[in-house]
Amino acid sequence: MLLSVLSAAGTDPDDTSTPKAPTLEDAQESATNAASWVEQNWSTWLGIGLRIVLIVAIAVVLRVLVRRAITKLIDRMNRTAQAVDGTALGGLLVNVERRRQRSQAIGSVLRSVASFLILGTAALMILGTFDINLAPLLASAGVAGVAIGFGARNLVTDFLSGVFMILEDQYGVGDSIDAGVASGEVIEVGLRVTKLRGDNGEIWYVRNGEVKRIGNLSQGWSTAGVDVTVRPDEDLDKVKETLTAVGETMAKDEPWNERLWGPVEILGLDSVLLDSMVVRISAKTMPGKSLGVERELRWRIKRAFDEAGIRIVGGLPLPTGDESSPDPTAGMAAPSAYASTTSPQSLATTPIPPPNLSKP
Repeated sequence: MLLSVLSAAGTDPDDTSTPKAPTLEDAQESATNAASWVEQNWSTWLGIGLRIVLIVAIAVVLRVLVRRAITKLIDRMNRTAQAVDGTALGGLLVNVERRRQRSQAIGSVLRSVASFLILGTAALMILGTFDINLAPLLASAGVAGVAIGFGARNLVTDFLSGVFMILEDQYGVGDSIDAGVASGEVIEVGLRVTKLRGDNGEIWYVRNGEVKRIGNLSQGWSTAGVDVTVRPDEDLDKVKETLTAVGETMAKDEPWNERLWGPVEILGLDSVLLDSMVVRISAKTMPGKSLGVERELRWRIKRAFDEAGIRIVGGLPLPTGDESSPDPTAGMAAPSAYASTTSPQSLATTPIPPPNLSKP
């Protein structure tokens, strides 16, 4: 267009001589050429603009619809969890906070992925409307993605591990887990870090990519096991009868009747030694309540054994009624033979007087 304008103005672009002053006819011809060029290309510009507007509008509407659908899905999951939580089974197996955090994490991931895909596709389509070759751009983006992946591989590993842990529901808020590097109660689940509360109150921050195995102690049911050590001369039938009575009484008391999911079973003798024998008992409990059940069982067993007169290894012997009173002088030592000056032992140890050298 510039060449045509210059030609119309009568100016040679290769002419280095002094330029001629433009005339009115030259200006009119230049304006006519510019108007004709705009008239020839305005339809193309209008088509490109309308295409860009259409792409942006479709992308925005699709993004809003997808995010709204994901939000409704997450809200439905939360309402289902709250409805189940009102039942007896829901109080035992379902944790509302756990479901809420898990659903929020899943919703955040889905919304981010949907926004990235929709907006990224729209951007590529807009670049394509300008007849830009996208092959070098995509190749550069692929190389940059590989470089970033190698540079931040730990972060990517933590993120992907956290996504799969949440999607597979391996653990949640309120669960007691053993992650290998740390153990405790889960108080927060994130896409990169899981926060645990230890037994002593400490808080552990565990990166999801470092977890190689997970032991969830709060899913399904737990087992409470107690070893009772008694003397080898105790009556086994009496011991079994006492333990059975303790288990039946505990299964009827609050709140242990809800925490015990099965009867207290006496498994039998676990070991028999010269100075002791071990009776093992077990019970199926609510998830995460096995330690409390074990402590209560030990407490009740000790009281029941004291009432039944069953001796535990390491305890003091029980007094009997036919035993005579102890002799107060039994712990006194016998008198020494050297206490008397006339005893043969004392005389034998008397020093010999020195001889008198003054006598002839």
